[in-house]
Order: sequence, then structure tokens, then C-alpha cells
Amino acid sequence: MPLLLRALAPVLLWTDPRLVLRWVGSGLLALLVVWTARLLLRHAWYTRRMSGFSRPRARSWLLGHLGQMQSTEEGLQRVDVLVQTYKHSCCWFLGPFYHLVRVFHPDYAKPLLMASARITEKDDLVYGHLRPWLGQSLLLSNGEEWSRKRRLLTPAFHFDVLKESISTFNSSTNTMHEKWRRLLAAGQTSLEMFDHVTLMTLDSLLKCAFSFQSDCQESTCGYVSAIVELSDLIIDRRFRILHHWDWIYWRTEQGQKFRRALRVVHEFTREVVQKRRALIGQQGETSSKRRDFVDIILMTKDEDGRSLSDEEIEAEANTFMFAGHDTTASAISWTLYNLAQHSHHQEKCRQEVMDLMQGRAGRDIAWEDLSDLPFTSMCISESLRLHPPVQAVTRKYTQDMPLPGNLTVPQGAICLVSIYGTQHNPAVWTNPHEFDPHRFDPEHKKSVSSHAFIPFSSGPRNCIGQKFAMAELRVVVALTLLRFRLRPGVNPEVGGSPVPVRRLPQLVLRAEGGLWLQLEPLSPEGTPP
Repeated sequence: MPLLLRALAPVLLWTDPRLVLRWVGSGLLALLVVWTARLLLRHAWYTRRMSGFSRPRARSWLLGHLGQMQSTEEGLQRVDVLVQTYKHSCCWFLGPFYHLVRVFHPDYAKPLLMASARITEKDDLVYGHLRPWLGQSLLLSNGEEWSRKRRLLTPAFHFDVLKESISTFNSSTNTMHEKWRRLLAAGQTSLEMFDHVTLMTLDSLLKCAFSFQSDCQESTCGYVSAIVELSDLIIDRRFRILHHWDWIYWRTEQGQKFRRALRVVHEFTREVVQKRRALIGQQGETSSKRRDFVDIILMTKDEDGRSLSDEEIEAEANTFMFAGHDTTASAISWTLYNLAQHSHHQEKCRQEVMDLMQGRAGRDIAWEDLSDLPFTSMCISESLRLHPPVQAVTRKYTQDMPLPGNLTVPQGAICLVSIYGTQHNPAVWTNPHEFDPHRFDPEHKKSVSSHAFIPFSSGPRNCIGQKFAMAELRVVVALTLLRFRLRPGVNPEVGGSPVPVRRLPQLVLRAEGGLWLQLEPLSPEGTPP
């Protein structure tokens, strides 16, 4: 009974006493007792099944490691300690509610990520809070539903489609650079990268997904503001354990804010999809208009001749916007930051871009150019290793999963594959916290495990948009180096000299107080003014 009371305490303490009295009268308290007893039995079962894994010091048998996962610089440093201590994996309990196996070695990540999509599911701990926003999209669906959607969405990421996106990447980057020049001419010495780059990637995605000219880099856009607010609210919810239950969350102030922002995003997407379907119905599929993401998935049909419903298309469009803007913005910002910190690598990249663009009348990066930037691509890969936009992916499996060392992940447990931990594991990478792009030299890459570098995850459920992201990364980084010299900057509100950046792992990896760089315009492009 003491364990039962301790498990009930969080619910009872945060509940209006009058409501508790009504529960007693209605029999709901009895149901709550039964639910708690089942919770404790489940917790005891998982504790026994996962006893083969090393277990870091916990608060207690019941509370486990609740409160020990931090979205801070110290939280990432704690991951470093776990990796150095346990080498490949450990178990982790968030109270009696969530039971995790944390994996941070390629030999252990590979069987989990390469498992058949038929037995792989997305868990509710990380992905459940996204469902009201993204619905049953590719990111959140499972089984045959996932397989069908993956097949239907693949044409939207075909090389021919990506080639057409390059002009959009150039255009959005040009707009951002023009804004930078204005700000520098007005006397600003340092600029914060995340704010500018996030608006630029949103601008690109709105054009690629909806053919929508938002002008969001220059003026406020309600849809963009709502996306940013939804992302912030999801982060906040993740770290409030009681908010994980919908019946509590939707009654809170944060839940009400989420509903309002969600309404804005869904109404925008719904209107675009409905108008586009009507237009295709009038013009047919032979229209000469350049096709965007919505056009392509509206016209795609499966082997039975069925297309996605409007609701499914809205979910995929919302997912494309959510998954594509923040992750790519993080990757671009950290790449520029790392090049600012290592001027010799920056100059080598710049020279590579200048050689590529020499003698051209136009100043845009073309699709064919992307394969002619080998060192720049190596620097981008090293930045993705050192500062992965997504720190971990989680999975559940419909059967027990064997791992090396005679370990077994029990069916239903959450597998947290630590991308950050794997890519900073000293058993895999020499001097893992140093920026060294030569790790990705073609000859050196041959000696590295296939799952030592997994910024886009791996296996059947890897990121479907990774080629889209890498193309945008190369375009933005190349054009930025062609036009600006980058140095470490400072927040003007703080002043002083540049200080070490404190990383901030949220939905994507950001930085406390932002990433500030000092920019020197190069005019003509590639040479100082």
C-alpha cells in the first residue's frame, strides 16, 4: 500500500480536493487504484526484464531517473559521462511510466535502426505530443499504413524535384544575405544566426511545399509565428510529466495556447490543399505550372489507384514544414559557427566555392555544382557529427530485440538511440569533441562503422528528406562563404569578447542566447571590400 500511495501522490497532489471527493463518490478513485496497481506491476516486470543492462544511479526504484534528463548544456555533458562510463548502452526509467534502453554505440544502434518497419513503431514519449499537429503522417504512422505512405511520398523527393528546388534555395538565401548587408551597413557588428536562418528555411519550405510567397524574412507571418509557437510548446510539454496526459494538458494555459496556434496552422494548410485540388480538377495533370510538394502528393496514386485523402495530405504537408525548417536551420547555423571558429577550414571552403564560380555570369549555385564541393561537404558532415540537429531518435518494437553481448530489449520498451552519444563516443571517434572535417575524407570514411554517423537516422525509417536538407545546406553554406567572412561574434546586449557557447538541446540543437557571428561582407563576392 505505501508504494501505491506514492504512485498516486503526484495525481492527488495536483488535483483539486473537491474533484478527489467526487471521484470517491463516483467510483473513479477505485479505477485509479486499479490503474496504479497495473502501473506498478508493469514497472516491476520491465525492471526485471531490463536487469541485464547497466543502470545509472536512480532516485529510487519507483521514481527511477525522473528529472535527470535535462534540456541544457549540462544535460549533454551528462550524456558524455554516460557514454564514457557505459560504452554502449544503459537502461533508464522515467518513474514507473516510461522504460528506456539508451544506446550510444554503432554496433548496438544498427540492429535497432535496421529492423524491419513491420515490427518498428514510434513511441508516445517523444512523438505522441506531435500527433495533434501532424496527425497520422509518415513520421508518426506504423505498419502497413507507414509503408503505403512512404511509397506515395517518395516521388516528392525524387532527384528531378530536388533539382527544381535549388533555385528556391538560392532565392531565399539571397533575400537573407541582402537583409544581412542592410543590418551591417546600419552599424550592427554581430548577427544571431538562428533567427535569420530559421526564417530563411521557412521561406524556402513555404515556396517548395505550397508555392506560397510569405515574405516572412522581411515581415511577420501568422502561419510562421504559429509554427514557432507550436514547437516551443511541445518542448515545454515534454518536460512536464503531468502534461503528458491529454486530459490534464488541454485544461492548462499551455494547452489552450497550443490549440489556438494549431488552429492557425491547420486552417492555412487545409485551405491550400483544397484550393490546389480544385485547381488540378479544372486544369488536369498536364498544367505547365511548376509542381510543388502538395501538387505531387495530390496526384500520386498507389498500386491500387488510390491517392491520399485531403486529411492525409494536410498531415504530410504539416510534417514537411515541421521536420524540414528547424532541423535544417540548426544544421546551417552550427556549420557557419564551426567555420567561424576554424578560419583555415573556412578559407579552404571559400576558395573551393570561388574556383567553382570563376568566370560565371550568374552567381547562383546549380544542381550540378553540389557534387563539386567536396571539402565544403566534408565540413558540413563534420558539423552534423559534432552538432547533430536531432540528438536522439526513439523506437518501440512489437517483439523482443536482441543486441550484442546477449542483451535483449523487451517488447514495448522504448529504445532511445542517442545520435549525439554515438557521434561523440570516444570508443568510435578519436578526439570526438574536436572539429576535424578530414574524418570524412573518402579514404578515412572506409574505416568508420556505417552507423557511427547517423544525423538523419538510418534504416527503413530514416529521414525521407535528407537529400533535400543536404542540398539546401550546401547551397546556403557555399553562397554565405562566397559573400561573407565569418568570425565569432557577441550578443550586443551582453558585450565583451566572444564566450564559449552553451548548447541547448530542444526539439533541435540550439544555443543559449543564440549563435552570434561577426560578418564581413566580401565585395565583389569572394574578396574583401
